[in-house]
Amino acid sequence: MPSLLGRLGFFFALELDRITCTPINFFKMSYNPHDRYYKKAKQDGYRSRAAYKLIELQQRYHLVHQGDNVVDLGAAPGGWLQVAAKIIGQNGKVIGVDLQPIKAFDERHIIVIEGDITSAEIQRKIKQLIGGPADCVLSDVAPKLSGIRDADMARCSALNHAALRVAVELLRPGGALLMKSFISNDLHSFTAELKEYFSTVQRTKPEATRQGSSEFYFYAKGFSANANGRT
Repeated sequence: MPSLLGRLGFFFALELDRITCTPINFFKMSYNPHDRYYKKAKQDGYRSRAAYKLIELQQRYHLVHQGDNVVDLGAAPGGWLQVAAKIIGQNGKVIGVDLQPIKAFDERHIIVIEGDITSAEIQRKIKQLIGGPADCVLSDVAPKLSGIRDADMARCSALNHAALRVAVELLRPGGALLMKSFISNDLHSFTAELKEYFSTVQRTKPEATRQGSSEFYFYAKGFSANANGRT
């Protein structure tokens, strides 16, 4: 998935214990596209280094379980699909959606869809393929960058809300959401919005995150279908 490290000039720094508002020059950040996680992914047969983020977060939070129905938003090239498929086994199903084409898998319980996650047609297709509500929605979606800070922050915010809308449409009561996010001006308001739909909302940053990246993940569990919040 594209990363906010791309051409972003200035953004904010994330710490797990607190949020600071110190500008960071991303052009000076350490960025190694072929780091140890990239090499490890090649050795282990994963399609992307991002697989290790999900492996770590699964160990930490037990996001998905054997037999679950899982939806992966922004799934290309498919590293998270591979990890999820191993966990849920043949009795589960994982649907991967991305605007980019995803090479098909041999495993029959991994299904890929090329399309826009915000499209009502795509959401209907996901529901049909799952055959019911999802137990967990995963989102590793990130925006394409303009290089203009305010515009890129707005794109991040729009994607956050899009992923939440999809989760609200697809999740069963009690279901879970894991979604990539970035520090932005509306971080606190969006966190409050998540809490309107989920009983527990946490922010976390896996070790496999690229050095210097401002990305983090929301882990939200205990979805309530009767929430009063709006997306």
